[in-house]
Amino acid sequence: MTPRAVWNQMLEGNRRFVSGEPAHPRQDVERRTELASYQRPNAALFGCSDSRLAAEIIFDQGLGDLFVVRNAGQVISDSVIGSLEYAVGVLEVPLIVVLAHDACGAVGAAIDSTGVDAPTLPAYIWRQIAPIVPAVRRVQRSEAEAGHTPERIDPELVGREHLRHTVADLLRASELISEAVADGRVAVVGANYRLDDGEAVPVVSVGDVDESRAA
Repeated sequence: MTPRAVWNQMLEGNRRFVSGEPAHPRQDVERRTELASYQRPNAALFGCSDSRLAAEIIFDQGLGDLFVVRNAGQVISDSVIGSLEYAVGVLEVPLIVVLAHDACGAVGAAIDSTGVDAPTLPAYIWRQIAPIVPAVRRVQRSEAEAGHTPERIDPELVGREHLRHTVADLLRASELISEAVADGRVAVVGANYRLDDGEAVPVVSVGDVDESRAA
């Protein structure tokens, strides 16, 4: 399947989920038995670990359809890059979806960490959210340049800024993935999941997908 066809299939599944009419495809005993000796997922999904972000449910997919990598705040790391390179180089997925979401706790913690009286965080939590802080700073500068001085920076703006740069950082860090995108074999979509209505809204895309859907 082409990157565009896979993404459209995932969007169709998300629409079924949003409407409350999921098909729950490829989740039966036959599918489980079929996959016992191999896997050939349609897409890799790198998303936040938030318990409300269950990828197969959100996109109404089945067993073996998605190769899923998750951590708090969907922060790029060596293990993430290695996992996604495996998905592209070995499993030959044509699509990588980076999935962020509204009301992300990691984004909120990154915003709070920039405050004057910010509490000291445990070391591993700080290391996890530190890559989100540059997005906070960029949004703060943008707001200041526009003459806005909000009491608290909008976490949704930060989340989308972090999402865009996560996609950019992935392509910058992985020669294997960036070459696959340049060759037209792979596309990358950064989408934001809205908790209230369940819709996955495209924010940024690179490669052969329907860019008119991105917001």
